[in-house]
Amino acid sequence: MPQCYCSSGRAHFDPVSSGSAWSPTADHYPMLKMHGGKLAADNVRLAHKVCNQRDYTWRLQINQMLRERMCLEEIAARLNAKAVPTIHGTNCWTAASVRKAFVS
Repeated sequence: MPQCYCSSGRAHFDPVSSGSAWSPTADHYPMLKMHGGKLAADNVRLAHKVCNQRDYTWRLQINQMLRERMCLEEIAARLNAKAVPTIHGTNCWTAASVRKAFVS
C-alpha cells in the first residue's frame, strides 16, 4: 500500500471480526484487481480496510480523468477541488504526485 493512514502504523491490525476500519484486507499487488489482478499467493499483501478503500477511490478518479485526456496538472487541480486526501501526506495534489500515485 503506497500510503498507510493508520496512526498506529502499517503493522497494526485490528481483528477481522471487529469490522474495524483498521482490520486487514487483501490488497492485490503489483497488479490491482481493477486491472485484472487475481488473488493469489504471489499477488497479495495485507492492508487496512480504510487504506485500501482510499487507494481504490483516488485510483478510479485518476483513471477516469486520464481517459478524458486530462493533463496531470488538471487532474491535480480537480483532486484538490474535491478535497481528495493526498497519498503521501502532502498538503495538496501536484502533477508530480498524481504521476507518482498513478505509477505506484
